[in-house]
Amino acid sequence: MVESDQEYAPDASDDDLDAHQVSRRAGGPRANRQIESAFNEVRRTWEDVEEGEDGTITKTIDSLLQQGKRKRTLKDTTPLQRGIIRHLIIIIDLSAAMTEKDLRPTRYLLTIRYCQDFITEFFEQNPISQIGIIGMRDGLAVRVSDMSGNPSDHISNLQALRKDDPQGQPSLQNALEMARAALFHAPSHGTREILLLFGSLLSSDPGDIHKTISSLVASHINTTVIGLSAQVAICLTLVKRTNPHSNPQKHYNVALDEVNYRELIMRLATPPEAHTQQATSMNDSNASSLLMMGFPSRVTDPKPSLCACHSRPTSGGYLCSRCSSKVCSLPTTCPACSLTLILSTHLARSYHHLFPLQNWTTVPWSQARSSAHKHKTLCFGCQAPFPTHPMKTAKQVSKATLPTKAAFSDARNAESASMEPSMPHRSRPRADSMSQRQRDEDQTISESGRYACGSCAEFFCVDCDAFCHEIVHNCPGCLSREGEVMARTEGLEQNGAAPEQMEGLVTNGDQR
Repeated sequence: MVESDQEYAPDASDDDLDAHQVSRRAGGPRANRQIESAFNEVRRTWEDVEEGEDGTITKTIDSLLQQGKRKRTLKDTTPLQRGIIRHLIIIIDLSAAMTEKDLRPTRYLLTIRYCQDFITEFFEQNPISQIGIIGMRDGLAVRVSDMSGNPSDHISNLQALRKDDPQGQPSLQNALEMARAALFHAPSHGTREILLLFGSLLSSDPGDIHKTISSLVASHINTTVIGLSAQVAICLTLVKRTNPHSNPQKHYNVALDEVNYRELIMRLATPPEAHTQQATSMNDSNASSLLMMGFPSRVTDPKPSLCACHSRPTSGGYLCSRCSSKVCSLPTTCPACSLTLILSTHLARSYHHLFPLQNWTTVPWSQARSSAHKHKTLCFGCQAPFPTHPMKTAKQVSKATLPTKAAFSDARNAESASMEPSMPHRSRPRADSMSQRQRDEDQTISESGRYACGSCAEFFCVDCDAFCHEIVHNCPGCLSREGEVMARTEGLEQNGAAPEQMEGLVTNGDQR
């Protein structure tokens, strides 16, 4: 008979049974403090909702919307060297693990939808870049979309995946080998990147995946992983070795919910930083060589003719400036002479990452009501009126003297803390975290609804702030000031003014 850890005690009393129980080592006060601190860090969203003077929560909703807009616009504006010509391969997990419903409706359908949004945003910010899509299912790597710069082709191929169901197990090695082969012929003046959307906890590989990772490092390919289940050791190794000059937490994250999943994907639309050590590792001839591009002209044929990219009859298109081959859309690479064909607007949109627009500062009521800015009652961009200063009436002052709900809550917390002297720290960390979060929100959202540009000192609303930082990437106030200075300079040149007068005009225009 197999021996057991406990002896059988028939007809035993309660004291005898307690003596036979297997005891576990207690966690001690340190474990209790960790549990309590984790409990205190939980954000109670229902406590952030406050009723306004009219009895509704419209004010809270508006503040949350403004906070979301400001969160998207507040970015690092340090001018850095970035790769504006990118070559990205998206690897999507199509295994049975993507059928889980922890991300609604399923991981599979949500990933396809977010990938479509990412492709649209990617080509909006990187118009002269290219993308390829690879899937993993049944232990194989499936080519979903070839490397190209046409977003409509990628989106149509992703929509075709909705008809298929995820099945089998993923093979990370096969997908990485296929991605490396697709990026092997990418020019050295562009970046080589891989985005892995991994929902499984294992990988069915036919060989040694560490050799594949070594080949990725030798090919200067950077990898970013977004997990949907948990952190996997091989993915962490992949990120560390392919991004030796960056923090692994920047390139490997696990999605917490649907909103966080979308933020992690959309964050990759910004071009990555170009590290000095990576640039010096390349050949000097490749690093300093010029890139030849063509700017074709739009043509409209009276009769449809075949295009060189899809061999389809089309009546309109663009003629290559070198070989006069017709292509359907831009940007693309000429299939006949391999010349990069773009428009001037595409090149201009790619350069805003190198010179980002500075973040606008919040304007307090003291500055908005000062004599120097009191006349600025309309947004400089959309001419929408700013909110007026909330002057307190006698009824509001009398109401403010009454005890509020927060005062009752603080009194109850203080009473409970006095009744529990052995654990006086239970309510204090939560209050500190709430106050810190409130201070962060106050610094993010302007109490006057005004945001000022540091260069032209003009005031804008939160909608214009988001529009200028996400779409235009320029300040309307600064551009209008430059246009006014140029107009005055041209007028002085026509009137035959001296160079000293024009130099003084430009100086005064910069100071104004």
